[in-house]
Amino acid sequence: MKAQRDQHFLIDPAAIERILGLIDVKDRVVLEIGPGEGALTKSLLDHGGIVRAIELDAELVSELELRFAEEIGSGRLRVIKGDAIKCELPPFEIVVSNLPYSASSKITFRLLETGFEEAVLMYQSEFARRMIAPVGTPDCGRLSVMVQTYACAIPCLELSPASFRPRPQVRSMVVRLIPHAPFFEIRDRRVYADVVRALFSHRRKTVRNGLRTSAGILQKDQVTHMLAMLPEEILDSRPEELYLEDFATIANLG
Repeated sequence: MKAQRDQHFLIDPAAIERILGLIDVKDRVVLEIGPGEGALTKSLLDHGGIVRAIELDAELVSELELRFAEEIGSGRLRVIKGDAIKCELPPFEIVVSNLPYSASSKITFRLLETGFEEAVLMYQSEFARRMIAPVGTPDCGRLSVMVQTYACAIPCLELSPASFRPRPQVRSMVVRLIPHAPFFEIRDRRVYADVVRALFSHRRKTVRNGLRTSAGILQKDQVTHMLAMLPEEILDSRPEELYLEDFATIANLG
């Protein structure tokens, strides 16, 4: 079966057991995105999870329905044909998924917007390292800020290409996400996201110049007010030098 969206099926039983050791799924409604051939799905069911799986590939959906007919009949598993980026998500409590690499960012942002109790997610290692890069350091970026605003991101284990079929060209990392309320007041989450996106679109520019060149993301009157009200210390900084409080301060002026 050809993987869609650069998806690589997790086939290593030992790795799957290590993942299930990170989170208690028993009697909890688990969202699995990209179940593929069902190796992780089986383990989630074996550990007592009630699984809601979203799969984009129609042929894989058919195979899953055949393989897990009994579990589907009992209601312990539901397989949904759809695109997790935009389809309606079923009710769920936790998320355990080997995410398609090319859709990782959009799916992660959507999950954070939707809300969940906790998640254990597989990412490309480079992507995961950007996610967990401390805010206010040279390695941080839009992903770091947005994820760490709304969740604690904990790196758990790294897997080699041999754990997947087909083998990817890169290593993968499992990250545990535990949502939390923002540490600082955010009056409008949409404006906050727009500010972070605008500034990191020009990460080598100062905040002052980044705001001035944010047409198409921020409105002109928003930018004018921000430039007039922000302290010079923030205006003269680059986005990678800011902390979460600083992003909230900027956004709350919009």
